[in-house]
Amino acid sequence: MKFFILGIYFIVLFSIGVFSSRKTKDVSGFFLGNRNIGPWVSAFAYGTTYFSAVIFIGYAGKVGWGFGLSDLWIVVGNAFVGTFLAWKVLARPTREMTVRLNALTMPEFLAARYDCPWLRTVGALLIFIFMVPYSASVYLGLSYLFEHVFQIDFATALIVMAMLTAFYLVLGGYLAVTLTDFIQGLVMIGGIFVFLFYIINSEPVGGLITGINRLAAIDHSLVSPMGPNWISLLSLVVLTSLGPWGLPQMVQKFYAIKDERSIRAATIVSTIFAVIIATGAYFPGALGRLFFNNQIPLLNGNPNPDLIMPQIIDQFLPPWVGLLIMLLVLAASMSTLASLVLVSSSAIAIDLIRGTVSGVSHRVIVTLLRVLCVFFIGLSVYIALKPTIILVLMSLSWGTLAGAFLAPYLYGLFWPRTTKAGAWAGLLSGFFISIGLSFYYHLDSSVIPTIGCLAMIIPLGVVPLVSLVTPAFSSKHLAKVFGANKVKNIVSKGLVTDDLGS
Repeated sequence: MKFFILGIYFIVLFSIGVFSSRKTKDVSGFFLGNRNIGPWVSAFAYGTTYFSAVIFIGYAGKVGWGFGLSDLWIVVGNAFVGTFLAWKVLARPTREMTVRLNALTMPEFLAARYDCPWLRTVGALLIFIFMVPYSASVYLGLSYLFEHVFQIDFATALIVMAMLTAFYLVLGGYLAVTLTDFIQGLVMIGGIFVFLFYIINSEPVGGLITGINRLAAIDHSLVSPMGPNWISLLSLVVLTSLGPWGLPQMVQKFYAIKDERSIRAATIVSTIFAVIIATGAYFPGALGRLFFNNQIPLLNGNPNPDLIMPQIIDQFLPPWVGLLIMLLVLAASMSTLASLVLVSSSAIAIDLIRGTVSGVSHRVIVTLLRVLCVFFIGLSVYIALKPTIILVLMSLSWGTLAGAFLAPYLYGLFWPRTTKAGAWAGLLSGFFISIGLSFYYHLDSSVIPTIGCLAMIIPLGVVPLVSLVTPAFSSKHLAKVFGANKVKNIVSKGLVTDDLGS
C-alpha cells in the first residue's frame, strides 16, 4: 500500500513535468515561468522552499531537544519576519527593479544595480559552491526518513529522489517547480494537522497539558518562555527568519510573481502557510524527550539527534500516519531541492556563461540549464552520501549565502546612496565572517547559527559606512535603477550630482 500511494504521487510529478515542458522554451520561461506565476502558487512555492526535510528532520529534532517549547519562538520569527515582512517589504520593489534592470538572478541584479560585472561572477561562484551542500543536507534528511519509515536503503533512497527531482525539473523548469509546490503544499498542510493530532495524543505525551507537565518534570527550563539558552535560541530565530531575505532561492519567488496586485494575496497565504508548517515541525520536536526517556537515539552507538523525528514517526505513530508524514516531508524537500538546483544551475548558465560570453543563444542556455540541473543533483547526492551532520551543513550554507547577499541586496533596493565599494564590503565581510569563524570554531554546530547571524547583521552596518565615504553613483545610473522620477527627488536633496541631461 505504501509503495502504491508513493507511485501515484510520483506519477503526478512526472505528469506536471511533461505538461510544463511545453512552456519552457526560453531562459525566462525555464527559470522564472515568464514572470507569470499567480499569488497562490507563488505563496506555496515560497513556503515549500522555506520548509524542507532539514526543518522537519534535522532542525525539529535537534532544536526541540535542546530548547524545548521555547523553540516556538522560531515559528513566530519564521512566520512574521521570514515570511510576512519579507513579502511586505521586499516583493514589490524586487519585482519592479528586476524588471527594470532585466535581471533574472541575484548575481545579475547585483551586477546591474552596482554597475559591476564582477559582482555577478563572484555571486555566481558563491551560489555554485554553497548551494550544493545545502541541497545535500536536504537529501540527507529526506533519506533518513525513507530509511526508517520505508526500510529503504539510505543510498537507494537518495538516488530515487535525485532521479525524480531531475525528471520534472529538467523538463518543466520553474513552472513545473511551482505547480508541484502547490500540490505538495496541500499535502503538507493536511499532513501537519494529522501529525500534530497523533503526536499530542500519543502515549508518551498523553495530551497537550499532560505532555507539557511531563516535559517540565524533566527540566523546567524546557517549558519556560526563554528556554535553557536564550542567546543560542535568538541566534536560531535570526538565522532562520532573517536569512530568507538574502537567499537567492527565496528572492526568486518575488522576481517571478505575475503582477503587483498578486503580492497582497501571496503575503497572506504564505504567512498562514508558514504558521501551520513551522508549528507542525517545531512543536513535535520540542516533545522529543518524552518519547526516548531523555536519551538521544543512537546511530552506530553514537547519539544522533537527526534520528529523533524519524524514530518517533516509525515507532510511535500508526503506519498510515507514517506514510502521510513521509509524503509531507517528501513534498517539502522536493520543492526545496528543485529551487536550490535551479538557482545553482542559473549561477553557471545565466550568470557566468551568458553574462561573460557574447552571442550565446537562448536555446543553448536553456539546454545548459537542464544539463547543469542534472550535474548539481548528482553532486548533491555524492556529498550527502558522505558522513555529515544535517544542522551543520544547512547552517553553514544558509549563513554564508545570506551573509554575503543580504546587505548588498537590501540596500540596493532601498538606498540610492549605496555605492559599488559599499556593496563589495558587505558581500565580502559577510562571507569572511561566516567562513572564517566557522572554521575557527572547527564547524561546531553549537556556534555556527550564531556565526551565521553575525555574518548577516554586521554587513548591514558595513555597507552604509563604506558607502558614505566612497563616491556615489551618477544620477544617470540611478535613473536606470530607480526610475527618473525618484532620482529627481534624490538630486534635489543634493545626494548625487545632476547629470540626467548628459
